[in-house]
Amino acid sequence: MPQRTIRFSDRAAKQIADTARVRGFTSATAFIRYAVEQEMAVRKEDITGAEERLGASVDQVRREIFRVARAQQALFAYVDSLTKAFLTCVPEPPADARPQAVARARERHERLVRTAGRSMTGESSEVMGTLVSHVPE
Repeated sequence: MPQRTIRFSDRAAKQIADTARVRGFTSATAFIRYAVEQEMAVRKEDITGAEERLGASVDQVRREIFRVARAQQALFAYVDSLTKAFLTCVPEPPADARPQAVARARERHERLVRTAGRSMTGESSEVMGTLVSHVPE
């Protein structure tokens, strides 16, 4: 077994000797060996526990992202179906009324986007604000 030299202050050396005697160790050296072994064992358990908690957190985030992705796909499918039904059922305006119909549609669209923006909170509100400021002409 390799030998090591550790220097302690007089006060620390006295506390080590007293604690070793009270706890029933044969010497202060035996107490120091025991304390070092205990500290290393606890550190290994702490690291393993932290790794397990981190792994569980990552797995939970992965499942949540998967759930959000599925919900987003369902929403896209719903909007696609709604758009197809709308475009199938709504007739085109006559050629002479087309500019006026397009102008009214743009106004309605702008109101819709602003109303949706007001109902959003946090970062989503900022994104919606960006979209409103870039409404195509």
